[in-house]
Formats: sequence, structure tokens, C-alpha cells
Amino acid sequence: MTRRTLAVVSAGLGQPSSTRLLADQLAAATRDELARRGDDVDVRPVELREHAHDIVNHLLTGFAPPALRDVLDTVTGADGLIAVTPIFNASYNGLFKSFFDLVDSGALADRPVLVGATGGTARHSLALEHALRPMFAYLRSVVVPTAVFAAPEDWSDGGADGALRARIARAGGELADQIHRRPPAVGPADPFALTTSFEELLGGRDH
Repeated sequence: MTRRTLAVVSAGLGQPSSTRLLADQLAAATRDELARRGDDVDVRPVELREHAHDIVNHLLTGFAPPALRDVLDTVTGADGLIAVTPIFNASYNGLFKSFFDLVDSGALADRPVLVGATGGTARHSLALEHALRPMFAYLRSVVVPTAVFAAPEDWSDGGADGALRARIARAGGELADQIHRRPPAVGPADPFALTTSFEELLGGRDH
């Protein structure tokens, strides 16, 4: 059985949070589909509101405290990523964007990503295509075809209604397929690791 890690980033500001609820349901759908394919999944949720002060401090100082560094390593070292944000003013919220501004260039290249969002009206669903998908395309991630938006009317009795459940299942299956077909992640890249050996460096010198 192959061990997989799934990072689940939610940028909701309230508690309870419909953004976190959507993220959890997307994670469950992906986990169940990977399990059906024989993969063992470690789901690692990240609530950005818990790290908001550290995110701002990192933007100002360029240094990440240990807790935030652990979160960044979790996201960049996972086999797959689910990223869900509330929509403010027709785009992702500032906390979501600020966090991903801290991700090293190339750290999410070729990483399977499922994007989701919540908002007060279904009209905000367009933000998935004109804001979230382009951002992860810029990061060179592999964004699955189905993005999932949830408006207040999509929830009933604390859970997703039939149409939303179907979208969640489809998106989770797409993410699981992308993760399953790749070799297991080896964790975040070490920024201090040598990419060239001393022997190779010396071999290029004149003696």
C-alpha cells in the first residue's frame, strides 16, 4: 500500500466556516477514492486563520517562524493539494493570496491541485476560473478540471445537497487520479541542499 499525503488549505475567517466544511468534504472524497485504488492517505488540514499573524510577519520580515515553516513544508511536500477560499470582491481573500505568495517559486510545479471556493451568491463561482485557476497555473501546478463552488443554498442540514455532492465526488476523483498516477512525494525541497557534488565542481576546474 502506497502512503500518500494530502494537504488541505482553507482560508475561511469565521468559525464555524463553510470554507472549512467544503475543504473537509473535498478531502474526504479524495481520500476515499485513493483508498479505493489501494493508497493509504494522510490528510493534513491547514486553517490559514490560525497562522494569519505569522503570514503577515513573514511578508514583512522575510522569515517564517517554526509553526508557519511547518505549514509551508506540509503544503509543498504533499502528494496533492486542496485549496479553498471564500470569495471577497470577486476574488480569493487576502489571507489566501498572502499565504501562497510565501510559497517558493517552483515548489508546487507539477503538483496536483483541486481548487474550491465559497461565497454568498452563485455569481461568485466565476472567480474559480478567472482568479484561482490562473494563480495555480502561474505556479505551474496541475489543476484538475472540476473546480467546486458552494453557495449558501448548496448546503442543507449541515451537509452538501445532491448537486454539490456530485461535484465534490467528481473533483475528488479527478484529484485522486492525478495523485495515484504519480510517484510518492519525497517532501519539500531542501533550499540548502547541494544540487552538484563537490567532485563535479572540482571536475570542471583546470588543474
